[in-house]
Amino acid sequence: MYEEEIRSYAGLMEELQLTGLEVEAEGVRFRLERQGAPVAPVAVAQPAAAAPAQSGKSEAAGDLVEITSPMVGVFYSSPAENAEPFVTTGSHVKKGDVLCIIEAMKLMNEITAECDGTIVEIGAGNNQVVDYGHVLFRMRKEQA
Repeated sequence: MYEEEIRSYAGLMEELQLTGLEVEAEGVRFRLERQGAPVAPVAVAQPAAAAPAQSGKSEAAGDLVEITSPMVGVFYSSPAENAEPFVTTGSHVKKGDVLCIIEAMKLMNEITAECDGTIVEIGAGNNQVVDYGHVLFRMRKEQA
């Protein structure tokens, strides 16, 4: 592997906002990882894009709960490849119900509901890589 090839892979990672890339070519295997670099541009871009949407529903935003990813990993919406998803938009959930699985370092981590409520939005697709803090679900909190 030559330096220019590695630099081209690093450029591809930046372009696609990837946090990791593993390559095997010509009998050589290597992994590139980025820490922090893709998060800053995304974090700066998201509030600017989200600001107009939030201003229109300021009163309703108080009862919405965001469930974010506690780690970097692969999002799975169901317990098995051909199984039904744990939840869909409109699903009513109870505190502790499994919402999804995040696979990180070959470990399957169940993400559970923090309170009773209804799923309003699912923020990741099946088999999608998610970063720490990525909004996985928005749910309308059930009024007690």
